[in-house]
Amino acid sequence: MLVAGQAGGAVNIVQNALSKYHGHIRTVARVLTAARGGDLAIPLEPLDVFEQFTDVTDIGLSQVGQNTFLLDLMRNPGARTTKTMASLLMVSRAVSHIRRTGERILIFTPTSGNKGTALRDAIGRAYECGLVTPEQLRMVMLVPESSRAKLRDCALTRENTRHSVNPVAMANVDQPADVKQMSAEVVAAHAAEIMDTTGFRVWYTLDLDNYRIADAARAFVEAELLPVTENSPPRLHAHAVSSAFGLLGYHLGFEALATGLPGLRVPAKHPGFFLVQQLATPDMVTSLLGTKVPDYAYDSSSGLWRQEAALEFPAVTDAPDETIDATFYTKSPATSAQVNAIVGRYGGGGVVVSRRECLTRFAQVRALASNAGIEIGADPASIREWSLIKVLTGVLVARERGLVAPGTDVVVHGSGSYDDSVLPPMRDEHITRVSTFEELAALVRATASA
Repeated sequence: MLVAGQAGGAVNIVQNALSKYHGHIRTVARVLTAARGGDLAIPLEPLDVFEQFTDVTDIGLSQVGQNTFLLDLMRNPGARTTKTMASLLMVSRAVSHIRRTGERILIFTPTSGNKGTALRDAIGRAYECGLVTPEQLRMVMLVPESSRAKLRDCALTRENTRHSVNPVAMANVDQPADVKQMSAEVVAAHAAEIMDTTGFRVWYTLDLDNYRIADAARAFVEAELLPVTENSPPRLHAHAVSSAFGLLGYHLGFEALATGLPGLRVPAKHPGFFLVQQLATPDMVTSLLGTKVPDYAYDSSSGLWRQEAALEFPAVTDAPDETIDATFYTKSPATSAQVNAIVGRYGGGGVVVSRRECLTRFAQVRALASNAGIEIGADPASIREWSLIKVLTGVLVARERGLVAPGTDVVVHGSGSYDDSVLPPMRDEHITRVSTFEELAALVRATASA
């Protein structure tokens, strides 16, 4: 067990968290099902070979600096992001549904990249474990063209017969988030027809609770490895967020712990939340702070944009609407009100970072990650997933500017980090480009009919 506020070193690991905490996750799912009126499928008892299927869900927690801890949610070599837990849980639910009803399932997900990669990895694992066959479970993934660099190779693309029934579509849309509307319209228009003609029931993944249920495990790991006691220093949980599903999942897990779960300590107090975002999509931070992005003045001598009005925003940036990572593509997320209420009750804050700030602190960030056994490549140009770098930069910036009080413990959620050397990119021949609603609908119908 780690001791808050003391120097650490070793990486503490909960092995196969999805299997270990499966009973607790079922408890969380039942609570959500009751709150929603019973329309959410509760994860069933672990399937055969469940431990083998979920053995990439190790979660690490280690101290990486003074009063700074890193929750490593990226230990699946096939995805390198926190989306693994929810994806394996969704696929296991799909397998349970198939076995219980005899229906076939076609998962359909719009994504900026990481969620789709994790789902494809989970389906590939389900095939390899013998839980399900391509005749029973398939998937269509839709990404915006701006996410091309996020697309990763996996077991499905290495075998053409499997890739053909698990296609990856890429759309040229005005705004990256438009893929959500495009895919929702296809489901609304064609799901019933696909079920009638092919026997495939379309499962659409954009439901917050698909992720909150799995992300509740973050609170369970903390309760086991770094429990909050009456004597603990003040604590914040820092996360690079798009919609903050991970923090809402943690909150759900914390609430379950507060009612008492076997084998885990009841936390003494709820930590605050600290949000980290980029200038292109800063809406959760601006909503939390009740402000807007400050006006930036262009400095023609350096070619940079500058501001000094707000400590929560970059002093210098290459562009006032800069995108560091295409993964963080959500504007005005519906989850802001929930997160604002939690921060209003338990404390916290937020900061927006620029790429220049990330690069200025790059060596320091790499050293912190290395203390948790995580290697970030030395060349920033090779990095394809920036969330770990963004959140560590945000914590460093926040401490420097006094946005985090001295002596506060910060648990950093390491939600994603990879480059092409550790997670190879998907080749062009494995991508189907679509331009219209009709082309996407035709691809979904063809996938179910193949």
